[in-house]
Amino acid sequence: METEVKLSDLLDIVSLAKATCIDREHSLKIKEKGFGNYVTEVDMNVQRFIEGKLKELAPGIQFMGEEKNNDDIDFTKPVWILDPVDGTSNLIHDLQNSVISLALYSGRELVMGVVCHLFADETFYAEKGKGAFLNGQPIHVSAVDDFSRSLVSIGTSPYFKEMAKENFSIFQTIFENCEDIRRIGSAALDLAYVATGRLEAYLEKRLNPWDFAAGVLLVQEAGGCVTDYSGGPLDVTQTADIFAGNGIIDRKIRKELLHWE
Repeated sequence: METEVKLSDLLDIVSLAKATCIDREHSLKIKEKGFGNYVTEVDMNVQRFIEGKLKELAPGIQFMGEEKNNDDIDFTKPVWILDPVDGTSNLIHDLQNSVISLALYSGRELVMGVVCHLFADETFYAEKGKGAFLNGQPIHVSAVDDFSRSLVSIGTSPYFKEMAKENFSIFQTIFENCEDIRRIGSAALDLAYVATGRLEAYLEKRLNPWDFAAGVLLVQEAGGCVTDYSGGPLDVTQTADIFAGNGIIDRKIRKELLHWE
């Protein structure tokens, strides 16, 4: 079958992309897609490289990438979901918190996911029903159940400045009750950090499938939970509001702090 690909093949492809496509010179060749929304030559080079390798690996699988028009994607059939560089603004400013995020969606569910840190020797990956891993070692979400000991990451939805007042009211409530908050600037990396227990929860509105697909599978396979803001099921084929966590703190935030349940 066309979807019978190995996770090891994805890891090899992503590793090659990291080794051959990432350089500072191309990260400074920038185009603006919209207010505060940029693409660099690194984004384009990584996407072209990975798309080509995936077509060689499994020609029958559709390809969804951030830097292309995806109107023709049929989610009833298998599809790759790629963000060539999640954290492009970080890349441009050399903050070194950017990742490649690649997922396989098949049979109306996420079946494989890889998140590769471009500036650290860390690759997170998961396969449906087989657990989540970091560099070959199993990972699991945090067991923290106390607000005061919880580290919560936020996303500010930077392309939607009109949401700032609403967003920051939510963030203030969380900040006043948790240990501290973080703003990493890469949804995929935030989700990977939830999966490995470095964060207790992460939330952000209006993310696209390429931002979160691989990370969602990581969290789920690491024992955590990913929902929309109200706690409802997540549609990974659409723009979504993401609320991820260890299954304890995220639920308490929604129910006890924000009273959304």
